[in-house]
Amino acid sequence: MTVRRSGYDGVTVAVPVSVPYVRYSTETAHWWIARALRQLTDDAGIKPGDIDGLCVSSFTLAPDTAVGLTQHLGLSPRWLDHIPMGGASGVVGLRRAARAVQAGDAEIVACVAGDTNHVDSFRKMLSSFSRFAQDASYPYGFGGPNTSFALLTARYMQLYGATREDFGKLCVAQRQNALSYPHAIMKKPLSLEQYLAARAISDPLHLFDCVMPCAGAEAFLVTRPEIAAELGLRGARVLGAIERHNAFPDDPIQLRGGWAVDRDKLWAMAGLAPGAVDLVETYDDYPVIVMMQFEDLGLCAKGEAPAFVRANDFTVTGSVAHNTCGGQLSAGQAGAAGGYIGLVEALRQVTHQALGGQVPNARRALVAGFGMINYDRGLCSGAAVLEAEKDYAA
Repeated sequence: MTVRRSGYDGVTVAVPVSVPYVRYSTETAHWWIARALRQLTDDAGIKPGDIDGLCVSSFTLAPDTAVGLTQHLGLSPRWLDHIPMGGASGVVGLRRAARAVQAGDAEIVACVAGDTNHVDSFRKMLSSFSRFAQDASYPYGFGGPNTSFALLTARYMQLYGATREDFGKLCVAQRQNALSYPHAIMKKPLSLEQYLAARAISDPLHLFDCVMPCAGAEAFLVTRPEIAAELGLRGARVLGAIERHNAFPDDPIQLRGGWAVDRDKLWAMAGLAPGAVDLVETYDDYPVIVMMQFEDLGLCAKGEAPAFVRANDFTVTGSVAHNTCGGQLSAGQAGAAGGYIGLVEALRQVTHQALGGQVPNARRALVAGFGMINYDRGLCSGAAVLEAEKDYAA
């Protein structure tokens, strides 16, 4: 059966917000999310009561969910969603908020993700992350995603000829991008030699292949174009968006994600070819996942990402501007906010409000998300194409 996908006309994304990350925090997730919402309302020039839609993602909000948060923060939305999808949360939240605005279920939706990071937060989160992990991974010494993605990375290298130097090129470029981004956790330059010499974590993964857990929050608004114009906000339209869960379950090891199922529909909806964007923001918990997204979203063919990486420059002014604030590998992974950082950065870039390096003449961006490694693979994937409402570079 052919399913017709309607577009996202009549929707504007605006007001990119990042609450500066810190390595550890004694505050709660509620505090971080509240800070993001306060900055969102201040930057938009609205009152909290004007928010009639709320979408929340967090790993450390428990025992609360989005509905409990409304009472903590004194909000009364008529549309509410809680999206516990990790790195896919930003794109999924955008899609669902856009549909709510189109349907008239809400006019101003605040999409926010945030997490704290106590000294023991990461261990506690892993211990109760999923039943699969508790029953089938941890008893055998797999203490988290590093070992699962080490197996995936090793197989990818064996099958497609990727080298540590290829992964390192991505990490080094992202670190260079992060040096001009004021909120990045990683403040020192990274050379390829330093990358290659870093201590092993889970072979073939080494230190700089892995994200740094931290505390922070990200947010944006989804509304109607006329409301954004009335508020004087710089905005972007959604040219296309997709999400897919538990794709290719029969693959013995994950070397492709859900993007490969729906990418043709994404680009057809956007009316663009994959190479027609000015920047690319991928989810980057590990460099191999970046390569998978390059392939599955059509920037190159399956198995050709190593050659694609060797042929391009991924800095802000390079041939493929990629993860322009440093991504999670250099800016840090603030829990579920890691699924928002690329979308928030893409919105800043296309509306020419970059906090760090600005991609010259940027107007269109591809954003991809990936999340929820339940046992041996990530289950959630999504992607969106944004285009500035007008040429803000002019």
